[in-house]
Amino acid sequence: MAARALVFDIWQDIVRYSVTYILLLFVVISAFAVIYYSHINRQTTSELEILFSRKDELNIEWRNLILEQSSLAEHSTIESKAKKFLGMKTPDSRSEIIVSLD
Repeated sequence: MAARALVFDIWQDIVRYSVTYILLLFVVISAFAVIYYSHINRQTTSELEILFSRKDELNIEWRNLILEQSSLAEHSTIESKAKKFLGMKTPDSRSEIIVSLD
């Protein structure tokens, strides 16, 4: 009988303070949510910093490639490579042929 009365008293306390227990549960759930989303935010911020640094590296590489392209496209560079690797030379006046389009 005493055990039954004890269970009944516990049940009455649970019902009487049910709003308090529900609010306590919400507080605990929101605390864990804050912890979880803070962790996700830190990870995302870290990944963003890595991506920004990679972007900067790629921009530097792009500028270097543009500089290399402009230096290789200069007339003097093309002429010296044509002479060196292909054995080309400027034609003299005897080897020139003029074609007229009449």
